Amino acid sequence: MKAELVAFGELEIEGERYHRDVVIEAGRIRKRDKGPSKALPGRFRHTPLSAAEQIPWGGKRLVIGTGARGQLPILPEIGEEAARRGIVIEVLPTAEACRLLDGLDPADVYAILHVTC
Repeated sequence: MKAELVAFGELEIEGERYHRDVVIEAGRIRKRDKGPSKALPGRFRHTPLSAAEQIPWGGKRLVIGTGARGQLPILPEIGEEAARRGIVIEVLPTAEACRLLDGLDPADVYAILHVTC
């Protein structure tokens, strides 16, 4: 799967441009619904990633791109749930996370990619 953070706030995945956070689940791309995490107390500068969202738990590995500067807060419950499910989580700034996806069969890709901060 070819993915790239082409600019702050902009991803290109398999030739398509996205100007929002995305979730990739077995190669299917959808908008990240931050709504459930926005309801959390305002102790973060940015909307965190929480287990209340629709996390793509289907694979053996979940790649989380934490933004252009790596500032997406990830709540500990994500790691706890991944451990319970036997899923390895790789947390990297989004540009690096995209490089991890390069060359993978889209059916094997489970990722959350944040496009700002």
